[in-house]
Amino acid sequence: MPPVPGAGQVPVPPVPGIGQAPVPPAPGVVGGQGPGATGRGQSVPVPPGHGPAGPVPGHPGAPPAPRAPVPATDVTGHVRLPPGGPVAMPSPPPAHSVPDPTTTTLAVLLIGPAGAGKTSVAEYWAGHRRVPTAHISLDDVREWVRSGFADPQSGWNDNSEAQYRLARRTCGFAARNFLANGISCILDDAVFPDRPVVGLGGWKRHVGPGLLPVVLLPGLDVVLERNARRSGNRRLTDEEVARIHGRMAGWYGSGLPIIDNSQLDIPRTAQLLDDVLARALTSPPAW
Repeated sequence: MPPVPGAGQVPVPPVPGIGQAPVPPAPGVVGGQGPGATGRGQSVPVPPGHGPAGPVPGHPGAPPAPRAPVPATDVTGHVRLPPGGPVAMPSPPPAHSVPDPTTTTLAVLLIGPAGAGKTSVAEYWAGHRRVPTAHISLDDVREWVRSGFADPQSGWNDNSEAQYRLARRTCGFAARNFLANGISCILDDAVFPDRPVVGLGGWKRHVGPGLLPVVLLPGLDVVLERNARRSGNRRLTDEEVARIHGRMAGWYGSGLPIIDNSQLDIPRTAQLLDDVLARALTSPPAW
C-alpha cells in the first residue's frame, strides 16, 4: 500500500517507465532536512514570508506586492471630439425673428466657374465672421497629391476624375468634423448643373442635406479677365473658361440663389452672401 501523504508530503503521479517518483520536500525544506537546511548540516535562515522560490504573496511577513501603474487620464491634454455626422437641415427660426447668418453655424457650398472669385470670397467671408469658420478649398485638397497628381489640363481621364471625387469626399469629411465641433464651413467647387449625381448629389452625400449651396456667376468677360491673371495649373485656356461658363449658365432657373458679382468687390460680395444665407435659413432651397 502506498504511503499516505503526511505533513511533509504531497502526492505525485507515477512517471511511466520510471516507477514511483520521489516525494518532493515540503515547502521551506531544502535538501530534505527541514526548514533552512542546506543538505550539509548547515542552516540558512529563511525570512518570514519567504519560501524556496522567494516571497510568498499574501504572507504577513512578505513585502507588499508592487501596485499596477494607474493609467493617466489627462496628462497629454487629450480633448474628446464629437464625431462628425451628416449635417441636418437648418431648423426653422422662431416666428417673427430674422436669423443672423453671421452668428449661426453654417455649412455653405460656393459654386462657380474658374475665375468667378470663389476662393477669394470664401476666404474673406470665413475670415470676417463673428463665429469660428473654416474655409475648405477643393483645389487645395486635390493638390495634396504631389507624386502622381492627375492634372485635368493634361487631359481629363479616369485618374483626374478619381482624384476630384476623392478630394470632394475628403472635404466633406473635414466639413462634418468641423461642424460637429461648432465650427462653420464654406467649401468652393465648380459644380456643374448637368451632372447632378456627381455634383450637388455628391456634396449632399458627403456633408448632408443641411449644406446651403450658393452660385457665384459673373459675366464671361469678367471671368476671362480674372483667369488671365492666374498662374500655374489653375490658369485655363480662354476656350475652356468659356465652355465652363456656358455650362454654369444652367443654374439659372434651378432654384439655387445666384450672385452676379461682375461689378462687386470682395467685401460687397461677401455681404450679399450673408443676405442670401439669411433667406436660405428662413426658407432652405430645394436641391
